[in-house]
Amino acid sequence: MRGDRGAAHDDFCVLCDCCGVRGEKLLTVSPLSNHPRGIVISVRAVPRAGRSGIAGTRGDALLVRLAATPVEGAANEELITVLARALHVPKRGLSLIAGERARDKRVLVEGVALADVEARLSDILR
Repeated sequence: MRGDRGAAHDDFCVLCDCCGVRGEKLLTVSPLSNHPRGIVISVRAVPRAGRSGIAGTRGDALLVRLAATPVEGAANEELITVLARALHVPKRGLSLIAGERARDKRVLVEGVALADVEARLSDILR
């Protein structure tokens, strides 16, 4: 049954009954990317949440819920705090490089290898 639609279909099939891979992801999109100064994490921030923490992924971004309101940078500060705790790095090693006033943000993590960030996030997302 699998492969009846060609190789291109198999490469991009995410959840497809026709290939017999129900529930298995063949193509995953990571919120992590390399940067000359470290690792960049794509984040989807949800301010005014009941409590702060990493809540999973949404599309190609890490979903982070923040109890702070998006007023005068409070939510951005809390985002840095949440990520620093989760990744076991000092807050000074994280910086917001895009999306200061948007829900979709990009955070640079300096001084940490990609494999370490992937391992720490996979432990949290289990």
